Amino acid sequence: MACSAHLLSQSLYSSHRASPAAPRSLRFQARPPASASTGARPCSSARGRQGLVLRASASFEQRQVEVTYDPQAKFNQLADQIDKNAGLTRLNLFSPCKINVFLRITGKRPDGFHDLASLFHVISLGDTIKFSLSPSKSKDRLSTNVAGVPVDESNLIIKALNLYRKKTGTDNYFWIHLDKKVPTGAGLGGGSSNAATALWAANQFSGCIASEKDLQEWSGEIGSDIPFFFSRGAAYCTGRGEIVQDVPNPLPESLPMVLIKPPEACSTAEVYKRFRLEQASQMDPLTLLEDITQNGISQDVCVNDLEPPAFEVLPSLKRLKKRIVAASQGGYNAVFMSGSGSTIVGIGSPDPPAFVYDDEDYKDVFVSEACFLTREENQWYKEPISSKAAFNKDGLPASFATD
Repeated sequence: MACSAHLLSQSLYSSHRASPAAPRSLRFQARPPASASTGARPCSSARGRQGLVLRASASFEQRQVEVTYDPQAKFNQLADQIDKNAGLTRLNLFSPCKINVFLRITGKRPDGFHDLASLFHVISLGDTIKFSLSPSKSKDRLSTNVAGVPVDESNLIIKALNLYRKKTGTDNYFWIHLDKKVPTGAGLGGGSSNAATALWAANQFSGCIASEKDLQEWSGEIGSDIPFFFSRGAAYCTGRGEIVQDVPNPLPESLPMVLIKPPEACSTAEVYKRFRLEQASQMDPLTLLEDITQNGISQDVCVNDLEPPAFEVLPSLKRLKKRIVAASQGGYNAVFMSGSGSTIVGIGSPDPPAFVYDDEDYKDVFVSEACFLTREENQWYKEPISSKAAFNKDGLPASFATD
């Protein structure tokens, strides 16, 4: 229980650093030598308090010396040294999700995956992950607030921590709590973001011995979408998604959006199984990228080649999109599905159509407003102050579908 004792010691030091009690003093008279100096030499502690103070007043024949001993200052000085040597023991991080502003499927690869070309962008909806160093040197422990999310080694968070230890030779293990707000099976990359966040956290606990480039390259071994999250938040992704090029002019954070997801999830494997290349768009993805970066978002550029197969897998999703478009009466710049579904995104307004609240058929849909989000170099994503939790129409936390 070394870690627990250490965390407790940090708490105890914090709670005992109170205002110092009155110091104890000793006074005595001494005759100065002929060459005695009349200067005073204070001895200061790390917190600006005096641990031992000599005060001298000179006269022609004698001087008075006062010795003050301050035990509280000594204790604080010791606590300072312990804090300095303690290192990082706890870390809370925001784990945002993403949308695909456009998603082109350009071919099938010999390894069974598909080549894609897509504009990925981080958005402000996200989970919170709390990491604490564990005294164990053999196992991570994961908990979550949502039933159905795996907490064993099949979870991408645990896979990411195992990957980091394998690549770096470090032996830190963790207690992790995942406070989940991003629904699964939504095409929002919530699990991939969790994995990227775990890699970032593990690197912080180890003193940043790996570069961001290292983390990005390693992460592709456990998931195609994970490398994207080591961009600045907006990137043109190709290959399986693991080839990431930062977009220098990301979309404005002031542009609002609404996310609407039915309780049913879309199986990514099933969607790709039904995909037919001959039905895909013929638009050049680089042309789409240029149009968006120069002119912003419109319905014409928000192409998603996975919409037709996703609508086959989940016909109700096609009806939902059509109804959102019809009800909005031009209130959104674009309405499209993100990733392999089943989230429908409306860009240009944070408000869902009224039928989402009024129609009993949509009482269990997930609804959240969001905005685009980026990060600074060598910093992780930060949750915007205005970010709001997602709720269903009854004002209760939205239900989470599981894969």
